[in-house]
Amino acid sequence: MTFKFCLLFAVCFPVLSGYSQSSFFTNDQFNTMQLSHGKGGHTIHNTECFSPDDQWIVFDTRNNDTLIGSTGNISMINTHTGVLRELYHTKHQTIYGPGVGAATFSPTANHVIFIHGIQNADKNNPYGFTRRTGVAIDIAKPFHPIFMDARDITPPFIPGALRGGTHAHNWSGDGKWISFTYNDYIMQQMEKKDSAVKDLRTVGVMVPGHVHVPYDASEENNSGEMFSVVVSKVIQNPQPGSDEIDKAFDEGWIGVNGYQKSDGSWQHRAIAFQGEVTNADGTKKTEVFVVDMPEDLTKARPGKPLEGTATSRPNVPEGVSQRRLTYTTNGIQGPRHWLRCTPDGKLIAFLSKDNNDVIQLFGVSPNGGKITQLTFNPYSVQGPFNFSPDGKYLAYLADNSVFVTDVKTGKSKRLTQRSSIEEPVVGSVVWSNHGAMLAFNKYVKDHKTNEVFLQIFIIKKILP
Repeated sequence: MTFKFCLLFAVCFPVLSGYSQSSFFTNDQFNTMQLSHGKGGHTIHNTECFSPDDQWIVFDTRNNDTLIGSTGNISMINTHTGVLRELYHTKHQTIYGPGVGAATFSPTANHVIFIHGIQNADKNNPYGFTRRTGVAIDIAKPFHPIFMDARDITPPFIPGALRGGTHAHNWSGDGKWISFTYNDYIMQQMEKKDSAVKDLRTVGVMVPGHVHVPYDASEENNSGEMFSVVVSKVIQNPQPGSDEIDKAFDEGWIGVNGYQKSDGSWQHRAIAFQGEVTNADGTKKTEVFVVDMPEDLTKARPGKPLEGTATSRPNVPEGVSQRRLTYTTNGIQGPRHWLRCTPDGKLIAFLSKDNNDVIQLFGVSPNGGKITQLTFNPYSVQGPFNFSPDGKYLAYLADNSVFVTDVKTGKSKRLTQRSSIEEPVVGSVVWSNHGAMLAFNKYVKDHKTNEVFLQIFIIKKILP
């Protein structure tokens, strides 16, 4: 059976050497194939699921994207043969945790990072927003976890360690820095006692530099191989009508090597993120923000410790600059998604509604200015999206199908048949690093049990 499976793939997926990714959109010859099979979920993250050489796709075993806490396995599957390799599984996994999920490959090394719940998870202290961290695996050394961000919830706190939960990890273009969304355990515990205190979601990054945290028998704390800080400033009760925000989330790196500023200088480290502002009338909306960062994030501002205090949240480092890019009427709208940028750093994409209330893709320069509509479909974009490695195309789900849009012309192309309600496509469409493949998730029914399981599908161009 295995031999036939591998032979099938060899016939359907020809060798792609000499492939031109620019032809992906214009050539009508595509092959859509189910890559994973069997019972259980095979969930790919919303970006960076391919290994640097495109030979593997990393995934977790959720059958529902809300169930990280009860999921204990990270695996990968070969894009040519369908062979599975297990990379990691949790110890003592229960419905309460620890839980793993949302794995991404480094763009430069055979390392993956994923969300890992706190090891002592149980019924009283389950997996949660403030109880997770980032763990990496070298695929040559499976089952050997590397804790990336240090965690320290015991005062006095240690600089470079955070006090909560990091998740949805994104590698920078050079594979050296990692961004994440963050919730703070200390502020969460204060909020339980005082409703005037809020744990405000924000954005952080990890940079190279080991952080030692003393051994903790409770397993709440851990050392980390990287130095972690928050980089987006959030405040409680932002001034109505101002650029202040009380929530920062769902970020993406700007460019493989940053972006060029209006004055011609180059900003090498920058992140675009969604920030929640308060209108003058008190209503909320979400806009696009940018944070520019220096190469050194270890320096604290005077009187603003990076690690925070027992009664205050962590602070952004010295030299970090935050600014608002968009000033729209209704803000970002549509399904949850992460901001994505072209590799050259010139365009940040996001979702919002057009004049017909259809959710479309729009773009804005990291320098601000005019917002450009990128898609013009009669049906809404259904979830996260990604730019092709050359920045020419956007891939996403719409009308229960995989679509690709030419960024320059706005022309869209349906690449798959419309899926059924019983076996829907879900989540994101992810490009391979060389632009020759697309990966996506779709539910497939087991006709013996009538259960549906989330499977990985890939689209490859058929060469003449």
